[in-house]
Amino acid sequence: MNKPNYQNSSAVNLMSSIKQALGGTHQYNPLKNFDIEKYKDKNIVLVVADGLGYEFLTKRHKKSFLNKHLHSKITSVFPATTACAMTALSIGLPAQQHGLTGWYTYLKEVGSITTVLPFTTRKGFNLKELDINYRDIFDQKSFFEDLDTTSVVIKHKDYLHSEFSKVTDKGAIPLGYTDLDGFFEKIREGIEIDDNRKYVWAYWALIDSLSHEFGTDSTEVQEHFEEFDKKMEELSIWLEDKNTVILLTADHGLIDTKEKERFILLEDHPNFVDTLALPLSGEPRVAYCYVRPNRVEDFKNYVNTVFKDVCELYESKYFLDNNYFGLYEPHPKLKDRIGDYTLLMKDNYIMKDLVLGEERRIFIGNHGGLSDEELFVPLVVI
Repeated sequence: MNKPNYQNSSAVNLMSSIKQALGGTHQYNPLKNFDIEKYKDKNIVLVVADGLGYEFLTKRHKKSFLNKHLHSKITSVFPATTACAMTALSIGLPAQQHGLTGWYTYLKEVGSITTVLPFTTRKGFNLKELDINYRDIFDQKSFFEDLDTTSVVIKHKDYLHSEFSKVTDKGAIPLGYTDLDGFFEKIREGIEIDDNRKYVWAYWALIDSLSHEFGTDSTEVQEHFEEFDKKMEELSIWLEDKNTVILLTADHGLIDTKEKERFILLEDHPNFVDTLALPLSGEPRVAYCYVRPNRVEDFKNYVNTVFKDVCELYESKYFLDNNYFGLYEPHPKLKDRIGDYTLLMKDNYIMKDLVLGEERRIFIGNHGGLSDEELFVPLVVI
């Protein structure tokens, strides 16, 4: 089974290297075989291309500009999903420290399973409107707060000023865009925003969004990637005389599920649902289960018989004890946010449940698990 390498080969270690190049210190080791020192006097642009996995880049787009500048294969974090990995790429720390454990995270202090990036309940109620502050659930500092450089964050206008962004992007200048041309225009604007050295953090989400809807092998995804790749080459040419290095990575890759029999919908398994104290949290590829204490044996029995080809059953403590979430002292509420048991999907299976009033959305492309397609991401250096 694959595992994130937090010692020296993960997205977290990349962030440590960047922090070092910018004159800061970091809890985690820098990335191995990556000489960050030669960029210590340069502007640094970090492009986070959501969903652009290493397997996708190297197998489907071998002749692309980005693949020609591929430096190495690194791991994402666990779970390999946006809520955990984009947070890690924002603040430089994995779930072990930041405590966000999936798109759906059970927050004991809120009394609800929430979607932690939009900061809503699963049904969509805005937690801010309930007088809950993001700082009530997230206690880490921004990556940018201690930097002497001018820091710029570039995100889509829809979430540039989200509650999550207000916390993780503190200390950076926010620039918003609405389309691909605007994304690259804002990177250029960020580089020229003043005369100081710059650190520009730029997030692009459409590869992931299209992969969810159509699958990673779809025409829609391939055509979009080719357009994105071309724009990256144009950006590199524009930056040639601007003392700037471009680093590109991803928060995760995706794996496709097209076979209907591999969509496990819990509405078809009422006896299993009856063993649970709460709806599932985590991801469709890695589900945290809060089990009724008097139904534990029934729960295990069901998984080991009906779901034996679907998923592996682990006590959630296994992933904590074996450093899948990260190294060092864990977040004080991490144990509360990973359930009693974790179901890690086999092959390309996914598992979904619904709460009342929740929109039914079943994606073709999914992530969160430990497959090569999901866990490994590229480091591109231009």
